[in-house]
Amino acid sequence: MEHGGSTLLRDGVVLLGFALAFVLLFRRLGLGATLGYLVAGALVGPHMLGLVGDAQEKLGIAELGITLLLFVVGLELNPSRLWRMKQEIFGVGLIQVVACGLAIAGILALVGFSAKAALAIGMPLALSSTAQVLPLLQSAGRLRTPFGERAFSILLFQDLSIIPMITIIAAMSRNPADAGGPPGWLLAVYTVLAVGGLVAAGRFVLRPLFRGIGNMGEREMFVFAALFTVIASSALMQSLGLSPALGAFVAGVMLADSPYRHELEADVEPFRSILLGLFFLAVGMMLDLHAIYDRPLFVVSMALALVAVKAAIIVAIGLSFRMEWRRALALGFLLSQGGEFGFVLLAQAQAGLLIAPEAASIFGAVITLSMATTPFLMMATRRLREAPVVEAERDGPKADGANALIVGYGRFGQTVGQMLLASDVPVTLIDTDIEMIDIAREFGAKVYYGDGTRLELLRQAGAAEAELILFCIDGDQVTRELLDAVHKAFPDARIYVRAYDRRSLIQLKTGPAEFVVREVLESAIKMARLALKGLGVADAEISRAEEMYRARDKERLRIQVEAGDIRAARALVAEQQPWGNDR
Repeated sequence: MEHGGSTLLRDGVVLLGFALAFVLLFRRLGLGATLGYLVAGALVGPHMLGLVGDAQEKLGIAELGITLLLFVVGLELNPSRLWRMKQEIFGVGLIQVVACGLAIAGILALVGFSAKAALAIGMPLALSSTAQVLPLLQSAGRLRTPFGERAFSILLFQDLSIIPMITIIAAMSRNPADAGGPPGWLLAVYTVLAVGGLVAAGRFVLRPLFRGIGNMGEREMFVFAALFTVIASSALMQSLGLSPALGAFVAGVMLADSPYRHELEADVEPFRSILLGLFFLAVGMMLDLHAIYDRPLFVVSMALALVAVKAAIIVAIGLSFRMEWRRALALGFLLSQGGEFGFVLLAQAQAGLLIAPEAASIFGAVITLSMATTPFLMMATRRLREAPVVEAERDGPKADGANALIVGYGRFGQTVGQMLLASDVPVTLIDTDIEMIDIAREFGAKVYYGDGTRLELLRQAGAAEAELILFCIDGDQVTRELLDAVHKAFPDARIYVRAYDRRSLIQLKTGPAEFVVREVLESAIKMARLALKGLGVADAEISRAEEMYRARDKERLRIQVEAGDIRAARALVAEQQPWGNDR
């Protein structure tokens, strides 16, 4: 027992240590965490260093990570949103999976694979990596845009399609142990009944359960209930011979429009992340590198063929659904890789004796290599995917009679612009971030391309006739010299400036700006008021504390501006708070 426990601890230390090192390295290189896990697993596995064994047992535990991933995906899809996206999901998604799966299977049949083997491999390779694509969309701020929703719809259908794919592979199985399973029509009946049962359980059991736990305020029990929901729904499906992932997904959808969705997602997320990482580590350990070394040219050529075929088909689908060609190209490259569910389906095909273990390892490597190409493809094709600046809508702004010029349309500038527009104040928006301009256009906002710190561009935008010039740019791009030049060139315009912090404020305060706003001051004061209110402090006392803070901060700022030194008025800092700050 002690020996087994010490072995488990040693394996855990090795796996987590290698995973930590490689995930940090691969994230720094822009290649994503998934590849880091796969490479770390391959390195510690039996085919390389042999530091950790029994990959099959670890894979069985780690497959719960895939189940939790589908539960989280289900939580993102309340039924109303699912219905709104039905055309994208069951139209574009279905065409993509079928077209890519058949095309890849056809190529494999041409190179000598049997029809069943080609189909068993082609279906997994048609899927893309949800774990890799969603973070890319989120980091670019495009997940909630029409482009992001189309990509998400395709990924969602791919995630859903693993259920029928597993059924198809089971039906084709050559394994005698699978021959005694229920026929396909009975599996379909089981599926309908199980989904109906989960829907009823979600409405009449789960919601009252979570409501009761929420009223009790038991945080730990909420975590237990969340994990119980996922595991119980998955176990129900598995007992009927169906995919456990389907049960987790349905449970997520049923709770998606409940008030507990965000709490559930927060509770499950740490378990999902850890187990999904362990899943990729186990897959890396199981890769038969000797089989790959024997046929390196085949692995590389198949990975390139996979990326090229999927990208071409997805671009064609995007164009047929009237996507602008640059966006269709971006969608094709973004979804051109293989995905994590491909490893699951290849394992199913191997268990069904449809493909040899060597083939499973080779095509697992193909998926891994294709995933490695995505970040490089997106970087290499950025100029091609983005409309050139010389297009009319990217030309420098033209004077159009706007009362206000807003320079910088990021988070800060968007709020300022939307409030002015809500008051029927004509606004001209200027930014240099081409991707932000495209995203704003998708939401109906007209943003001109240009460097708003150049006097010629401001003049071209109509600054001479404008009443307001608002600099909403990140960082310290606005200087005292710039403000003096803008005021001299456009003396009739009132200038408002977003200051990055107190240091910027001190530099700009004595300039010609009508007002300089510290970007975090008001939101920080509001949070402090809410925090005091949450502690039960009376409103009058909260207002007194705010007035005291503002008065001392104003006096401190006056002394600092006069002295030109951030370190001035330190005594006021000590009175105000023991640690001080420069925000």
